[in-house]
Amino acid sequence: MIDHRLRPASAEEAGAVAAIWFAGWREAHAAHVPDALLALRTQESFGIRAGHRIADTVVAVVGQEIAGFAMILDDEVDQVYVAPGHRGTGVAESLLDDAARRIAAAGHRRAWLAVIAVNARARRFYERCGWIDEGPFDYQAATERGPVTVPCHRYARALTADRDTTLR
Repeated sequence: MIDHRLRPASAEEAGAVAAIWFAGWREAHAAHVPDALLALRTQESFGIRAGHRIADTVVAVVGQEIAGFAMILDDEVDQVYVAPGHRGTGVAESLLDDAARRIAAAGHRRAWLAVIAVNARARRFYERCGWIDEGPFDYQAATERGPVTVPCHRYARALTADRDTTLR
């Protein structure tokens, strides 16, 4: 575990969020998504998307550096990415727990997330964190040209009504 803190992202940090998101997405997804989605997920597109999503983004900060981030969308943990140098340090777990707390605070009793079917590393991580694999489904990745279907697994976690805790 490294010393880090979580806080809401600021508009000035959209570029740092986009850089982590683009690099992590390319690493985990580029070889496993439909060509139509790959063509639309340019570095520029991540910058635009990060700017639009700042309001629902929490960042993990180590020293003065953005180490990772999580975005929620209603009852979905929509994005969780950690910069390579901060993986395995507890940052991802903190971001995931915080995302679940934010979803619970919004009144939801369950949270869910989508994991690309072939991403075994991420799937093991979510399972270690207490998320349950509910099986395969076709995720509709939003793009400016309409949704693109991506084969994923849906993971879910029951939440308590208490804002400070979640069930594992």
